[in-house]
Order: sequence, then C-alpha cells, then structure tokens
Amino acid sequence: MPLNYSKWDQLELSDDSDIEGHPNVDKKSLIRWKQRDIHEKREQRKQKIAHLQAQIACNNVLFPRIQDIYTRLSSPSESTSPSVYFNSLYEQLEKNPSKDCPPGNDSTKLEHTYDGMLLSLLQQVSEQAKNKIKDASVLESEKEEKLGKALADGMKFHVDHLGETIKNDKAQLATEENEQHKHITSEDLHDGFSSKYIPPKPDPSPVPLKKIEKTKTVTTTTFETLNPEPSGSKLPPSSVLTEEDDTLPELTPTLAEFSKIPYRGFQKSFEFIQSHRDVIVPGASDALLVAAFTAQGDGKKKLAKQCVHQSLLLQYCEKLGGDGVRVFFQKQVHTFFTRMISGEKRAEKVFLDDVESTYKHLCGRVEASKQEELTGGKEQIQLVPESPDQTISFNVPNGPPPENIVLEGPGTEDMDIEEVRKALQFRWDVFTSFPEHLQKALQEGSLESVNKVLADMDVAEAESVVQNLDIAGILNFAEGGIRDETGNA
Repeated sequence: MPLNYSKWDQLELSDDSDIEGHPNVDKKSLIRWKQRDIHEKREQRKQKIAHLQAQIACNNVLFPRIQDIYTRLSSPSESTSPSVYFNSLYEQLEKNPSKDCPPGNDSTKLEHTYDGMLLSLLQQVSEQAKNKIKDASVLESEKEEKLGKALADGMKFHVDHLGETIKNDKAQLATEENEQHKHITSEDLHDGFSSKYIPPKPDPSPVPLKKIEKTKTVTTTTFETLNPEPSGSKLPPSSVLTEEDDTLPELTPTLAEFSKIPYRGFQKSFEFIQSHRDVIVPGASDALLVAAFTAQGDGKKKLAKQCVHQSLLLQYCEKLGGDGVRVFFQKQVHTFFTRMISGEKRAEKVFLDDVESTYKHLCGRVEASKQEELTGGKEQIQLVPESPDQTISFNVPNGPPPENIVLEGPGTEDMDIEEVRKALQFRWDVFTSFPEHLQKALQEGSLESVNKVLADMDVAEAESVVQNLDIAGILNFAEGGIRDETGNA
C-alpha cells in the first residue's frame, strides 16, 4: 500500500532555508520579520473569515424579509395600496421593533437589531422615491401610482444588490477558508491516540477497633465438667465471641445500614454489597456479631438476629475465596444464592440453620454475661452435662455402712467385704465433711441447686469439692480427673 505524503505539503515552514535576503541585512531579523508576517496574515485571514461568516448570517435573515416587501409592493392587493402598506410597515417597525439581533450585537440599540436595519433601509427607499416623484413633477392624480412604483423599484434594487452581496461574500469566504486549510497551524493539532491512566480506587479500610477498658477483677465463666465434650453449638473460628482480646471491632455507618436489611433479604443484601465496597472488609463480620450481642442484651431480638444473619452471609462469602461474593450470589456452579432466590429449600435450610444455631448460642452467651454481672464477675466452678440428653445425678449415702454387709449380684464373688466397707465409710465421711447447704443440695439431687452452692464458693474450695465428689463416687457418669472447660460455654 503506497504511503500518502501529501499532508506534509500543508506545513508552512519559516526557517533559514526559506529566506533569501540581501547579504548586508541581518539574517535573524529577516527570519523574525518573515515569522511576524506569517502570523499577521494568518490573523487577518481569521478575522476576515469571521467577518464574512457574520455578514452572511445577518444578510440571510434580512434577504427574505426584503424580498417579501418587494413582492407585496410590486403586486399590491386591491384593498391596500403600496404606499399604505409601506407606511404601516414603517410605523410598526418604528414603534414596536423586535429585539432580535445578530450574535454579539447590543439588543438595546435599535440600529443593532434586524428591525432597526430594515427600518433604516425603508427610510432610505422612501426618501429616494419621494425625491424621484418630486423631481419628475408628477400630477397629483398620478402621484399615488407613481409613488407605489418608485417604492417597488427601490426595494428591487436592494433585493438584487443584497443577493449579489451574499453571493460575493460566500465566494470570498470559500477562498479564504481554502487558503487557511492549505497550511497546518497549532489550532489544527488534536489528540490522536491518547491514553489517560485512571488509578483504581483504593481498597476500603478495615473495620476500626475499639479498645476495651479492663477492670482489676477479670470476669470469666468457668465450666467444670467431667464429660468428654463441651455442650452447646460453636460459632465460626473467626467469631469475636470465642476470642479473648482487649479490642472489639466497631460497627461502621455502612455496616449499621447493612444490618437493617430484613431477615432472608438476600436480593437486597447482594445489591447493597455491589454499591458499597466497604462492606467486604476485614473485621466486618465480627463487628456485626458484636452488634448482635449488644442488641440482644438490649432486648432488640429482631435486630440481633438480622446482625447474625448478615455476619454469617459475609463469612460464607469470605470462605469461598477472593471472588466469594460473586460465587455465593451468582455463579451457577455453586447455585447457593440462586437456589435460595428461586425457592430451593435445601440450600436455604443449610444457611438458615447455621443462623439459628449461631443466634441460639449468642443468646446463651448474653444470658451468661448477665449472670456474671449479677455475681459481680466472680470466677465460678460449674458442673455441665455432656449433652441435653444426659443428666448428672448424685449417689448420696443415707448414713455410715451397716455392720452386716451382704454382697449380691454377678461380679461380687471376689470382692473383699472389708474393702467395700472402707469405700462406703469414705463416701460417708466425704459427704459429712461438706457444708450443710451443700449436703442439702446433694440430697435434693438437683444439679441447679448444687451449681448455685458451687458458684458461691471460692474457686479453690469448689475445685476441691468437685474432686472429692468424683473420688468418693457421689457423682454418677463420672470419669477420673477434672477437666477445665473455661470459656467453652
């Protein structure tokens, strides 16, 4: 494909190679004069083009009006004579002129408006027509007819003259524009391929942390259990409800608005996340759990459950990776959100069951916290069953072992009666060593009553009591040793 070099012909150069002058004349001065001459001619051309464009635009407005006046004067109606029409038009333009004017003119000045220009023209035509009739000594009976013809001839002259002027101006304008386009100037330069870098928006800041003021007495709830596993459901590992720290994430205004989305409002949650980048930030789910804990403590159960719902929603998105939001809400492979929106009960049940269990656990923590406040933040030793299906019972002796002990049942053949007597005596001695209110609680067989007594004891004393209950065999389903389950409530 051949290259087109014709565009370089439009360059107008003014360097040493262009200028040939007298050897006695300073070369640099000639160059400056040449440059100034080029710029002056270029500016004059611009001004002339602007003047021609304005003049053509103004004449294009006046020309059809002058043509219309000439047509009415040359072909008058039977009811109105040419002179009457001419005089009425003149009077109208003089008394009620329009303020329409060419761009840049002052509309407050009559001579700058289109009507003012037309009025001046009519005045000139009228004077010429009257002088023509006067010089010709026209009879009075012919005066009206001759005046009308003179007015029409005067308007025809201006129609022809203005039409020719517009034609000449357009020809001059075309010539000047062609000359202007022959040379490339700085005004012809424009951006070609422009690459403007727009830096990406910075990632939103993490949720701010609020320092917790710790008192001298540390408030904890200690669970002493002989069961292999702690009871109750657990929050996810990232939950602040299972962390011991001196700071807590604060709820930002955006997260506060996010927490107010109704329960199961998945579509609204997705739209909110799309328009608020500062929802998916480190610590957001924990801040919502803290807000849920506070709301539940204040009796705002509905808001507390909404906060838990939104917190788990963010945790699910986080666990699905860097593109977790899109995967959770949109991607058809996982179809979790799609199924929930379309009414898929199984996928919805998985998520909502997690919300319910987490909320139930949170309620338990709130109640435990209130109990701690009532007890003044004192450390406690409590007995907790392994699961709701199991109970802790107490094998309380009624008195010391009898004189005659009879062993019955399989497996008792090889047992030593004296060893059995010592074990029963030890159980009685341990039981009688307890305070009376603890003995009564054990005899009632109520775990709640025993835990109340243990809660009023010092930790060391309560630990010793539980250990003796275990060793003496007063606790049923007991295993050897004591396992501290502090903080696993």
